[in-house]
Amino acid sequence: MPNDPHLSRRQFLVAPAALAAPQSTPPSDRIRLGVIGLGPRGRYVLGHFLKEDDIQVVAVCDAAEERRNEAKQMVDQRYANTACLTYRQHEKILARQDIAAVLNATGDRWHGVLSALAAKAGKDVYCEKPFTLTIAEGRELADTIRRYGTIWQCGMQRRSDPGYQFV
Repeated sequence: MPNDPHLSRRQFLVAPAALAAPQSTPPSDRIRLGVIGLGPRGRYVLGHFLKEDDIQVVAVCDAAEERRNEAKQMVDQRYANTACLTYRQHEKILARQDIAAVLNATGDRWHGVLSALAAKAGKDVYCEKPFTLTIAEGRELADTIRRYGTIWQCGMQRRSDPGYQFV
């Protein structure tokens, strides 16, 4: 830009500020996320997803009404609206065609099962650990993810924590 002989002084002064300004991800480029499991860990991870500009949390699900309502309040506060829907049953989130991915933070015994169900529904998955309870269940989950062509990730934050790296 500075080498452009046709660049006006105003364009020269405005261009760097435009490049430094925070860029917002357009709604059409955001990943629409549903959250299943809203215990303490689920709400903690939800809080981190809400900080991401390229994620739009559109639905939350938990068997406990109090947890659903608390999570909905977090989402609504973040987006300054009341558009987030709540569900008691995970099937409702998995059936929604507008949801591309799910956060699976259910109880440990449900991680593998719900991750597989989400893959079958065409959803990408971020899952808390442990992702399965047995090696056989893990193998089946890996095969299911591959079969349906979805993306699956297990939370392994500790590997990047400086304290754990030191140990």
